[in-house]
Amino acid sequence: MSVAPCWLKAEITHSPAQQCTPSLIWCPKGRWGPVIKKCFPLEAVSPNTAMAEKETWDETEKKGRLTTVLVLATLIAAFGSSFQYGYNVAVINSPSQHMQLFYNATYMERYGTPMDSNLLTLLWSLSVSMYPLGGFFGSLMVAPLVNRLGRKGTLLFNNIFSIVPAVMMGISEVVKSYEIIIVARVIVGICAGLSSNVVPMYLGEIAPKNLRGALGIVPQLFITVGILCAQILGIKQILGNASGWPIMLGLTAVPAVIQLMLLPFFPESPRYMLIQKGDEKTATKALRRLRGWDDVDSELSEMRLEEQSEKAEGHLSVLMLLAQRSLRWQLISIIIMNMGQQLSGVNAIYYYADDIYGTAGVEENDIQYMTVGTGAVNVAMTIAAVFIVEASGRRLLLLCGFGICCIACVLLTVALALQHTVSWMPSFSVACVFAYIIGHAIGPSPIPYVVATEMFRQSARPAAFMVAGSVHWLSNFTIGLVYPFLANGLGAYSFIIFAVICLVTLIYIWLVVPETKNKTFLEVCQMFAKRNKVDFKLNDDDDSLKKSKESLEDVTKVTTF
Repeated sequence: MSVAPCWLKAEITHSPAQQCTPSLIWCPKGRWGPVIKKCFPLEAVSPNTAMAEKETWDETEKKGRLTTVLVLATLIAAFGSSFQYGYNVAVINSPSQHMQLFYNATYMERYGTPMDSNLLTLLWSLSVSMYPLGGFFGSLMVAPLVNRLGRKGTLLFNNIFSIVPAVMMGISEVVKSYEIIIVARVIVGICAGLSSNVVPMYLGEIAPKNLRGALGIVPQLFITVGILCAQILGIKQILGNASGWPIMLGLTAVPAVIQLMLLPFFPESPRYMLIQKGDEKTATKALRRLRGWDDVDSELSEMRLEEQSEKAEGHLSVLMLLAQRSLRWQLISIIIMNMGQQLSGVNAIYYYADDIYGTAGVEENDIQYMTVGTGAVNVAMTIAAVFIVEASGRRLLLLCGFGICCIACVLLTVALALQHTVSWMPSFSVACVFAYIIGHAIGPSPIPYVVATEMFRQSARPAAFMVAGSVHWLSNFTIGLVYPFLANGLGAYSFIIFAVICLVTLIYIWLVVPETKNKTFLEVCQMFAKRNKVDFKLNDDDDSLKKSKESLEDVTKVTTF
């Protein structure tokens, strides 16, 4: 017979473990132990000892852990979606010369004359820039899709925007059409725009709060893995050649097909099912699968508390979100962090990297291996961020990351200016590139997604991600459009602009952004209430929810897995 333990500061009685009495529970052969449900040797136990054991039981019961279902759901969602984002960022870099030769040959076959160099530059710029533009369009679709289809449902639907363009790009050489590549890049950009927002949202809602930061970085980890895989496949001896590039472009369908086959077997976000759909039965079942135990009442109570606190708001549109005084500083914060992430020079670093390696004496044929090396460092440092984010906190990683990037940009400017006069400066330039990549990988790249999830409650989260994603992709598009002109006009001194942006973002985070580690979504809202100059109160009528809230606050701090 399963009996829930009753922990009260009452005198110990030797009653049978048949019903809950106002005392510790005993069985005929000894004291009944919590959770593991077995008898311990009969002995007198003081109330203080009993309460200490109760606290141990609470910590064991409430501390989230990595279950098989949680791990597999995380990996499948991140591989099927985030991996594609990173892969398609880098997939056209290595075979760019071969693709431009295809553009020119196709034009000549059609019109009998070579393509004008300006037209070729324009078409290639469109091939590159249509991807972030598609990402912007995808971000605009986030809120309506996640509210209608759910988080998991949106990820499954999003595979359409991966498989279709993969087929288009794969057959582009056969059908002799470069236009189809440009259109496909817009469509696969929509896929990236959706996945870059929905995957962090989904993982943030299925993860226990003590693992939310670590799992929230997993999408960025798979983005870096996708970039690295594209860089490896882009080596000339593999697929970065005249015959291999269509295959390379078409491989983006593989993760989508795998996700389409496997993700349906994993649960939808319990918060979405309970708060937005009102389906407590499905939410409870999903939560039990994700946590690996049956007692999920405290987490369900916290969700009900959140649901009750936002009943009057309903689902917030973007316009309503912009007008909400209680969310003003959260919204400004995610805008600043996403702008800082993209405008801090990360794309410029990659753009300049080949020139820096060449100046440092790296052979032209070996530069591609140095590029793979930078991708490997990016992956390694993102993995490190996964394991340290719960111990160090989000805020510290953001501050350290932007600080390292700022210093690296300044030093890189000096190194590039002096590389022809000081013998060791080219090697120092390479070190600055790697230092910048390390700094960006531990903070600015992964953490804004995590913090965006934690700063907003269920009703505002879709609209917030829509705003954050739009800012992210517009900034990405802008830097891709503007940077070549900056590079031509300012040269190495363009990195001073990026250093200033990193510094401004760092100062903002230092002054405004609080630490959200190990906090519930409601606790984060309470932290911002004073800055927003609003009162944030829970419903006084629901004592059970208030008690649940108090019990949640008693959970001790835990380290990362």
